[in-house]
Amino acid sequence: MFYEMCNVLYNKNVKKYFILYLLLIVSCGPSETEIQARIDNAVEQATSTTTTSSTSITVADSTTSTTTSSTSTTVADSTTSTTTTLDNSNDFINAYLSDYTLYDEEFGTSVEVTISNKVRNIVSNAIPNHRTGSFPNSGNPHTITEQNKIWNFPLKGVYTGNPKDVREPGVALNGVKFEPGTAETVTCNSGEIYKVEGLQQDYPLGMDINNAHVQPSGEYHYHGISQLLIDVFSNNKDLVLIGFAQDGFLIYYSKSNNYKSSYQLSSTPRKGTNCTVSLRNQQDLDLEGTTPNGTYTEDWNYIANSGELDECNGAFINDQYAYVITNEYPYFPRCLMGEFTEQSQGRPRRP
Repeated sequence: MFYEMCNVLYNKNVKKYFILYLLLIVSCGPSETEIQARIDNAVEQATSTTTTSSTSITVADSTTSTTTSSTSTTVADSTTSTTTTLDNSNDFINAYLSDYTLYDEEFGTSVEVTISNKVRNIVSNAIPNHRTGSFPNSGNPHTITEQNKIWNFPLKGVYTGNPKDVREPGVALNGVKFEPGTAETVTCNSGEIYKVEGLQQDYPLGMDINNAHVQPSGEYHYHGISQLLIDVFSNNKDLVLIGFAQDGFLIYYSKSNNYKSSYQLSSTPRKGTNCTVSLRNQQDLDLEGTTPNGTYTEDWNYIANSGELDECNGAFINDQYAYVITNEYPYFPRCLMGEFTEQSQGRPRRP
């Protein structure tokens, strides 16, 4: 009976009863070798931990099944199964360049990407796989809701060198779109029209910690860089693959900020009298003689070769054209250098 009590105590919380446990082991009479073995085993049990993940990425048409420390990757029709760490490796990036499915139980993200006939098809519920701010809020009265979004982008971009304006330049790997501009304007009786930027201080638009907010349809979207988004897909390289552009080229983020925008604030005072803002309060103002501060798209000028990126925030990197999102204006591309037809969005949406 006494020996059974020893065994019971042995299975208790080692950290809490460690000293009492050692005394009982000695009194039960095992050999010195057995005592040492039990102590080593107890310490190992007390210090071991188990880590699980709530994000699932499925990649089709591969021969191995791989599980990472932060994501679970399952491969269809596989013949072998291995365990390794894909984080911080090119393999982790390449997984997103083929068919993949991303589900996140914690946040409700659902994305399915398939490639067929040289087209990348993206089906998403537009729910991000990271924390968001609170919606509705004082600057944005809308609630995030699941969407049924479908995009079809070319698998490979065809560079034309001719910039073409775009409202929604692309989609993040998590199925949330990039839309840096807004539908809001300031119209002046003197003839000037200014487009209100999403990221500015003069008009509250309810942006959250991800430089994102919600449209009346309930669709969450990015106006600027989300550090949480970067963190989810980061690796040990400077350039982090973050999404796909509508023309088929890839979109990256540079952690070192090595690729800088070629846009600069204008030094010329604004013009415009008797102006009206298209926001809900329809406030009136005069812009005549005011200093450009980035509130309006027209505050910015493209200065060729003043940064590493062209007017569409793109560059040739290792002989391949790609876009780089930046912490400064224009944040995301406002134009694209490849062949594309922007999918019809109907009438302009409010931010």
